[in-house]
Amino acid sequence: MRKMRVAILISGRGSNMAALIRAAQDTDFPAKIALVLANVSGAGGLGIAEAAGIPTHTLDHKPYGKDRAGYDAAMQTVLESHGIELVCLAGFMRILSPGFCEAWSGRMLNIHPSLLPAFKGLDTHARALAAGVSEHGCTVHFVTPGLDEGPTILQARVPVLAGDTEETLTARVLAEEHRIYPEALKRVILDLQHRFPDK
Repeated sequence: MRKMRVAILISGRGSNMAALIRAAQDTDFPAKIALVLANVSGAGGLGIAEAAGIPTHTLDHKPYGKDRAGYDAAMQTVLESHGIELVCLAGFMRILSPGFCEAWSGRMLNIHPSLLPAFKGLDTHARALAAGVSEHGCTVHFVTPGLDEGPTILQARVPVLAGDTEETLTARVLAEEHRIYPEALKRVILDLQHRFPDK
């Protein structure tokens, strides 16, 4: 079985990155994590990736200022140099330029801690509690230029319990994120391989 070369983009501790790395260690999993790229020097996830023997690269966004397209072009060069075929965002705290999103259309995934289209953006767990919803969860979706607007691949739901705090709700949702992100990646790769068998 040919494994698709995947890059994971991170900004922090990389707990979803770690879940993808664990899944990819299975010989039957159709992805090879070929690169972990961080936009923050010293991001916690880099050490986890290095310990797993995965190539890492830090591309600090600060020198680029507000030049998103310039940063994304530099990132594209790094991805191409590693032969990357598919990109997974795992706590990558940058809004990507439309051109970069279009270049990776159908081949870039993100995990978001809410049941999209509800609670796009940041602070999703606090906002869910404030809204008094009975259900919360997480979504793996394709990345498009619109923030958290790409087509849904997979969702997981958790009940919001009486007495829940932001911390308790976060922990339950995160467990589901770690479960569904590898499954969503597997589904996308198998679909791509079915539709484009010669690639």
